[in-house]
Amino acid sequence: MSTETATVATPAQGQGTEWRSIPQIAVVFGLVLCIYGFIDDKQQFAYSYLTAFMFFLSIGLGSLFLVLVHHLFDAGWSAPIRRYLEHLSCLLFPWLGIAFIPIGFLAMDIYPWMHLDPHEDHALHAKAALFNKPMWYTASVVLFLLWGWLTHRLRYWSLQQDKSGTSAFEGKLVFLEKFMAGFSRNFQGLPFEKDNQQVMCTRMMRIHAGYGVALFAFSLTLGCILWMKSIQHQFFSTMYGVYYFAGSVWLSISTAWIIGRILKARGHLPQLHKLQFYHLGTMLLAFTVFYAYIHFSQYFLIWNAAVPEETFWYVMREKGTWMYVGVALIVGHFVIPFLALLRIDGKLTNKLMVPIFVWVVLMHYMDMTFNVMPEIHPDGPSPALADVGAWLLIGGTLAMIFIRNLFDHPVCPLRDPRMGEALEQH
Repeated sequence: MSTETATVATPAQGQGTEWRSIPQIAVVFGLVLCIYGFIDDKQQFAYSYLTAFMFFLSIGLGSLFLVLVHHLFDAGWSAPIRRYLEHLSCLLFPWLGIAFIPIGFLAMDIYPWMHLDPHEDHALHAKAALFNKPMWYTASVVLFLLWGWLTHRLRYWSLQQDKSGTSAFEGKLVFLEKFMAGFSRNFQGLPFEKDNQQVMCTRMMRIHAGYGVALFAFSLTLGCILWMKSIQHQFFSTMYGVYYFAGSVWLSISTAWIIGRILKARGHLPQLHKLQFYHLGTMLLAFTVFYAYIHFSQYFLIWNAAVPEETFWYVMREKGTWMYVGVALIVGHFVIPFLALLRIDGKLTNKLMVPIFVWVVLMHYMDMTFNVMPEIHPDGPSPALADVGAWLLIGGTLAMIFIRNLFDHPVCPLRDPRMGEALEQH
């Protein structure tokens, strides 16, 4: 790891406030549509809200994964984009936790198993340790607390690194960090750099990433099982968590590309160059293939085993017009983006990547709809105003918070020891 610190220019804080009017308008329209949707059809609103929530949860979790990977592999190229990925991941807590509250109140309208007696339902009885009301609510709270701890400690040390070498530096180790730092020192046989504040902050973020990636894998899997898969509690799949993970990272990479392009175009992040956009485009291509592989593997293994507890999930989604949605996901989630992203130069141009971003957003939302809506619309999709309202309300609120947090701090890490490597490659 290069210990040379690059001097980077940062725009004045508070810039970009002109962006805030767009999400504010989205929130107002979304709130109106949500109120109307709730009054018109409470159950439809509940499922629409859950679909939108799982969509935006994907961005938070996918961004957290990208930050963890950045630290685990000591990546230099991604140093300039690290800060806004941190802000995206910090939407998990408390903001997405707050957004989850309506789901908690509407759970009885969303999850049929909450109305069943586990002694009269074999599938529910077998999963009663997880699928019971106290555990469901408790686990939901714990998940957001875990994400809150991890994301905010990562951002804490990231912001402390901006202050390193100055009297403003206030970095303090909490108990868990003291333990992990001591363990890391003993395991590696290396001194812990207390005198080099920049390197100390980098190492603390890497320590959090070390245990955080395991925590991430467990919590993401549990979250998508509790909140989405449990809509049909009979369904059993060991790959469902990976399936949701692949789609989440896919969406987050595309979002990171677009945000980076906007920030660079407006002069907020001049440190971004072709290297970052090329690697993000390459990762998007990789996760396009990875998602297809996971989705096909789950489909193939379930039909190969022909176990009723598994096959019914796909049988339901091959009825009516849901079959066409499934085919559209095959073509739109894999074939089209795969072919489009094969060109090397295409990954660097707005002409290709902006439409790809819009397409990725549509496909991932379709994927969430494909997972959630067949429970109340078994014959095919039935679009409602509540779908649009929930998406605008949650998305607009998160966008306002993201913009505020982004410009409250330097948009680019100021003293990351890896920044020099990123700039030297341009």
